[in-house]
Formats: sequence, C-alpha cells, structure tokens
Amino acid sequence: MIPIVPASPAAPGPKDIQHYMRPGTLQLGALPPLSLYVHLPWCLKKCPYCDFNSHEMRAAEMPEQRYLDALVADLEAALPLIWGRTIHSIFIGGGTPSLFSPQAIDRLLGDIRARLKLEPDCEITLEANPGTFEKDRFKAFRSAGVTRLSVGVQSFNDAHLQALGRVHDRAQAIAALEEAAQSFDTFNLDLMYALPGQTLDQLEQDLAQAMAMMPPHLSVYHLTIEPNTYFAKFPPQIPEDDLAYAMLDRITEVTTGAGMERYEISAYAKPGHRCWHNLNYWQFGDYLGIGAGAHSKLSFAHRVVRQVRYRDPKLYMDKALAGQARAQDDEVARAELPFEFMLNALRLRQGFAVQQFAERTGLPLTAIEAALQQAEDKGLIERGLARIRPTERGFDFLSDLQSLFLADA
Repeated sequence: MIPIVPASPAAPGPKDIQHYMRPGTLQLGALPPLSLYVHLPWCLKKCPYCDFNSHEMRAAEMPEQRYLDALVADLEAALPLIWGRTIHSIFIGGGTPSLFSPQAIDRLLGDIRARLKLEPDCEITLEANPGTFEKDRFKAFRSAGVTRLSVGVQSFNDAHLQALGRVHDRAQAIAALEEAAQSFDTFNLDLMYALPGQTLDQLEQDLAQAMAMMPPHLSVYHLTIEPNTYFAKFPPQIPEDDLAYAMLDRITEVTTGAGMERYEISAYAKPGHRCWHNLNYWQFGDYLGIGAGAHSKLSFAHRVVRQVRYRDPKLYMDKALAGQARAQDDEVARAELPFEFMLNALRLRQGFAVQQFAERTGLPLTAIEAALQQAEDKGLIERGLARIRPTERGFDFLSDLQSLFLADA
C-alpha cells in the first residue's frame, strides 16, 4: 500500500545531502526505522475505483528489464540520503507486482541486497492479484526472497467482482489463497465492503469464505469513491452509511471470534502477524519510495522531507536512468508536522507512545497540547503518562479527530 499524504506543491528540483543536513528549526535526537517501498505500476486492467498510480498493459507488453534498470538507478541516486541506515521492511506494491516474473523479482531483491543493509528478519511483502495466479508462481516468489504475500481478493462474490472490474473470479481467488497459505508462513487477504448493491447477508458470505481460508492477517476497506476514477464519473449505488456501519461491526465481531485483533482502523491480525511495513508508516517511520509515482518520507537531524517520483512509467524510466527520478522534493513545514504525525499514528488502536511524538517530529508535546485537550474534552482520546490512544468514539470518528491537529484548526 502507498501511504496517504497531504499534497505538496512542486519544488524547484532535487536537493543534495548537504542541503538536507544544514541547520534547521527541528531537533530530532535519533532517526526512525527505515523501510523501502518499490512501485511496479502495471495492471491487466484499471479498476474503476482505483486512484493509485497504475497503468493498463497494452498488447501484453511490459518493459520489465528496463524498468528494473530504472529502479536500480533510482535507488543508487538516493543512497547518499540514507547512507548507513538499515532497512527493516520492503513492500513491493502497485499496480500488480505479481505480473512481474519471479525471475524479475529475484533480480530486484538481489539488486536491493547488493546496495542496502537489510535486517536479518527483514519483512519483504509482494502484492499479488489472483488474476495473475498460476500454479507454483507464488512458490517461486517465495524462493526469490519474498516473505509475505498480500492477496487482493476484494470479494468472493462473482457479481461484485465484476462490478469492481476485477480480472479474477471466486474460484481463482480461493486457489490463489490456498497456494499462498502453502508457500508462505504469513500472508494478507485484502477484502472490501459496502460494495455496489451489497447486502449484509452477502457480506456474511464473503467473511465466512475469508475466515475459511484462515488468513493470519486481514485488511478490510470500505469502498470509497475517489476523485479522478471511473466511479467518480459514473457513481455506483453503494450501501447507506447505517448499513456500512453495521457491516463494519459484523467484520469486527467475526474477526474477533477467529482470534484476530483489530490493531489498526482497517487491519486485523492474529498474534505475531501484524504487517511491520504498514506499522512503520502508521508510527511515522521513514520510507524511501522508488518507482513511478512512489512517495518517500525521510528524516534528517533538523528536518523531515517528502519526495515524489515522476508518475508516468515511460517518463519515470527516462528520468531515473538519467539520475533524475524525483519530480517533487519538499521539506515538511514545522506547522504541518503535528497533523502528518496524527494522520498516521491515530489509525492505530493503541495510539502512540508520548515520547514518540517528539522523537519523530522534533517538536515538544506542548506544540499539540491545545489540540490534545480539545480531543480529550470531546471524548475522542484517552491520555496517560506514557501513551495517547483514540477512544472507541475517536476510532469511529477518526477523520474528525485527526482534523483537530491541522495547522489552521
């Protein structure tokens, strides 16, 4: 998954390490954990709800090797910004990364290992679409070094899959999950709810089939109509809010009964199977993003920086191979850091450790005292000496809670 970040204006151009290391108004005592995100942008078909940077393959052609060359060039150009830091997790997202051959993923991970220091237990996740599944393909990804598969099922109902524009059907989804379970010690099942025309009974059927696959981790997303998508132009009839809330309540009941904990607003996991890569996003950790349209968030002693790569795959390849993959390069303003931190940290059921705010933003807790007091008065957070977390009400009205920390709130 690509983390959601506020839009930033285009910067004049990429900065070098001397620019990032100059004195500034922030004081970060230590750098947070660092992850790597790799974006592979092609899909068999663009889904009508998708607002990610994904592009349909034309004539079944994909410049696999040239794109890998561009990724390596992009990574090498970024190395001075993360020199000496260890990578805790890698996430290969898209698009549909499982369109790339296992041999290409093996090459990609080999190129990464040759240039970066990885933790011995580094989590390496690959997003996979059941429509690209063939026997032993997932096993080959495991042999290439992938440790975790994230399977985008969305639904087990063929009519709903068709309405969502998915290229797989129920039978393919089940077959893909069976192989994922055989090939990986941990995997994630992606499901969506509040689908066009979906009833509570149909959600129950999706949940029953999902739980029958015994996934160690489940990600569940409410279908939302995003700008600049096909559904934005031609909106489908989706369930009313009351029905959608009832569906979410049922999801939480069923997953709890299956021994899964809702540890994040959209994530449920059995013990020991939380997604470390996404946890790093939510804890305001650092991540280097390479690939077309990829985002980065990098910390330095006196500033936090966001970067964006060129979105168009062909332009990205041309620019990356010329050592100029970054389209945007912006320092996060001091006044915006509290909202950026809370946009992520408050998604977690357990919230965040008090000292983590200062460690990750370089700001004192007093910078958000007024907003914290307001959130507490509204019953949206619980505050202790060591931890701040959303209440049940705060979790239900997360956007309202997060908005209290906007710079102009």
